[in-house]
Amino acid sequence: MLATPELIRETAQLTRLAELLPHWRQVPLYRDYLSQFPAHDLRAAFRHLPLLQRREMRADFPRNFFPAAHSLESLLENQPVELEHTSGTSEERLPVIFRRGWWDEQEQRALRLNPLVAKFLDEHPRPRRASLTPPTCNGLTCPTAWMSREQRTIGNTLFVNLARIPFMLEEKELARMAAEIADWSPQFLDLDPVHGAWFARYCERRGIRFPSLKFIICSYEFVSVVHRRILQRVFGVPVFNLYGSTETGHLLMENERGEMKASLDTAFLELVNEDSRGVGDLIVTTFSNDFMPLLRYRIGDLAEQRIRPYGTDFIIHGRARSALTSSNGQRVTTWDVDQCFADASGIAHYELRQEESGETILRFVPEDSGPSEKTLNRVLSQLGALLNPLREIQAHAMDVLVPSPSGKFRLTCPITPGPK
Repeated sequence: MLATPELIRETAQLTRLAELLPHWRQVPLYRDYLSQFPAHDLRAAFRHLPLLQRREMRADFPRNFFPAAHSLESLLENQPVELEHTSGTSEERLPVIFRRGWWDEQEQRALRLNPLVAKFLDEHPRPRRASLTPPTCNGLTCPTAWMSREQRTIGNTLFVNLARIPFMLEEKELARMAAEIADWSPQFLDLDPVHGAWFARYCERRGIRFPSLKFIICSYEFVSVVHRRILQRVFGVPVFNLYGSTETGHLLMENERGEMKASLDTAFLELVNEDSRGVGDLIVTTFSNDFMPLLRYRIGDLAEQRIRPYGTDFIIHGRARSALTSSNGQRVTTWDVDQCFADASGIAHYELRQEESGETILRFVPEDSGPSEKTLNRVLSQLGALLNPLREIQAHAMDVLVPSPSGKFRLTCPITPGPK
């Protein structure tokens, strides 16, 4: 196999891991386990380190990461750090500490994994962006309080939306968002795909385009083929997926070939509990956040690793807790379901839910008059082949689908047992 630069960098991660393990042995959260092993044996010990869960990260925070920290207030006052919180999609919101400037640095590393975006950033080091995200996710705007444009402009970023549920936005609010973006003239959009696609439909109806746009970055939640199709159709620029989390930073970036490439200086990625297809739980060890290093952290998503002759890329299959189960007991991921919508025009957003009654229900927000009968039947047939449900899948057009309390939407919803 040819030792490409990408393969060389992937191999170098193991050296970086070995260099950091002695430092990580001083972190209270890992000290008891790693101190059992001599320094020369830490690399072998790492492979058996218990998987990190959010409950361990929250317990006794921040003293579990800082042995000398007596309070969070003293840490923020005396250290060059920032405090953020996760959105709370899968569990209770989690505090995250990182060095000032770290967020922008790791984001730049990830974005530059895409050659088109890297070339653009070389030419425009401080590009303007407009951001449409769930307000509870961006940490800066609030869905229950009005904020002026000045309050929503942070550096080169304009945060546009103030609503949790895009489907309920009035025309006046959508017009305000479009006018602000047009005046700001961003060079790229930073979007939650659901919010972005719904806004794109308004722009399409009104014939609004933004000539300054060069590309679109989708993040914050699973990027569906449904939302990507709308964004590409309306804005006519490349749409790329940027994957990560508040606690880990950005881990993967989509390139022009549609491959999700790992940010090798940000984290070391593993898969555990893989099924027969190679889909398993994504495990993250962070390299660059010295204040809050995460070792073998179960991020909560399912992924698939594809090893190619020139390097490795990944497919993100969605949240582990959002995976469905077929009638023969096979796991069906959000990515599996989403492929059934690859050519399903007429659908703006959807939710596939399994009920305790044994029913499987597809609810969707239609585009205009909705999908044709032929298109909808084809989608239902493909979903049926995937899930092999005991009863025929029901489909219902909806005006509104609501997000989870975190502000994010779930495309697939497995059976949640009710109270006994």
